[in-house]
Amino acid sequence: MTRIAIIGGGISGLAAAFTLEEHRRAGTIDYALYESSPRLGGVLRTEHIQGCVVEAGPDSFLTEKPWAADLCRAVGLGDQLIGSNDADRKTYILVRGRLIPMPDGLMFMVPTKILPTGFSPLFSWSTKLRMAQELFHPPRTAEADESVASLVKRHYGAEMVDCLADPLLSGVYGGEAASLSVRAVLPRFAEMERAHGSLGRAMLAARRKIPRSANQAAPPLFTSLKNGMQQLVASLIPRLNQPSLITNARVESIQHDTGGWSVSAGSKSGHFDAVILALPTYAAAQLLSIASPELSAELGAIVYSSSITVGLGYNRDVRQSLPPGFGFLVPRSEGKRLLAATFVHNKFPHRAPEDRAALRCFFAGSTAENIWQLSDDAIIAIVRNELRQILGLRARPLFARVYKWKSAMAQYGVGHLERLDRIERMRQQLPKLALAGNGYRGIGVPDCVRSGQDAVKQVLNV
Repeated sequence: MTRIAIIGGGISGLAAAFTLEEHRRAGTIDYALYESSPRLGGVLRTEHIQGCVVEAGPDSFLTEKPWAADLCRAVGLGDQLIGSNDADRKTYILVRGRLIPMPDGLMFMVPTKILPTGFSPLFSWSTKLRMAQELFHPPRTAEADESVASLVKRHYGAEMVDCLADPLLSGVYGGEAASLSVRAVLPRFAEMERAHGSLGRAMLAARRKIPRSANQAAPPLFTSLKNGMQQLVASLIPRLNQPSLITNARVESIQHDTGGWSVSAGSKSGHFDAVILALPTYAAAQLLSIASPELSAELGAIVYSSSITVGLGYNRDVRQSLPPGFGFLVPRSEGKRLLAATFVHNKFPHRAPEDRAALRCFFAGSTAENIWQLSDDAIIAIVRNELRQILGLRARPLFARVYKWKSAMAQYGVGHLERLDRIERMRQQLPKLALAGNGYRGIGVPDCVRSGQDAVKQVLNV
């Protein structure tokens, strides 16, 4: 019987275990999942406070990436999937201390409607002129990878980078547009530039190709679960072989020999035919330092950033006083520490009672590192002060929770895909080793699920 070790009990490792479970029941394989902490699920963690669903980690996933929703259906949660309230979707950008709504037709910083963008106070007239000129950009094939900031600046100017590209990417990656790879983070943009030149023309052409009947509504941008993202973990774990789930078990080392892999985890050590490392790349690098110093070095070179989320609950008066929409983003040039805030009660149904407002505030990168050592009360005080400055919100919250995630968000720097090619060549030199997690080809929940499933295919050669 083939024995497989999964190291890491976040959603990537759990997705791998779920994929292996079918083979285990058929009697062809056995597996053991090692998790160093007492709980499984990683950053998927939800609290229910005063009737509000409070997400400690990700609050949703992109609907267009199917792997997370498919896994939810596979574990019996199909009827629990909910979409974002896109009819009320409005996002504000803080500009010179004022919240300005993103204009209609702006598709991830690419304007596709002339009038809303032209009349928006979000952009200066010089940037609006650049937007008009951008429609005539000729096709261009980049010889090498570049940063998102470089591409956006070339098309729309520096103001677009500061006002939109940087805040949007900060909310997803916790990083800066100036350091993130356009080929890894926004591959569609690189392809659109190659094929069309103008991003605006490319986006309009893509929209025209979407078949949609007159009465067919667009799918929601985001999908979540009615009772929170931890619901996926809670439904997944009972469908796994319980003796195979080993928590509070830190793997100290792994070593490859002619018979397979030795996994050293104290009294829980074992020998396996294959290993799936479902870990942050820096943790995988440590475990592979003996088996392959070269692979370890490449994995260790992938940078991660930390993040802090703060969940807040308020009464009916605050709910009625907040602007409509999903929340706001804060450009770094505004001099605030907050990067974003979500009006959770507006974004998703079932997130708060009608007499409650639920807010979710976000710090990441250097800002998160700078306040990391502060107490929860001090961090909450920073949030309240900046919400007062931005929203005029002076009310004391009914509850507040702080969640810290150290080195949790992978940063896909310029040259990331080339590094992944080198990593893959080195991985193939180590038989029956697979890598999974958010450090490779996507940091969202669907990408992590897919990476765990693909890791199983690699070690089983299917």
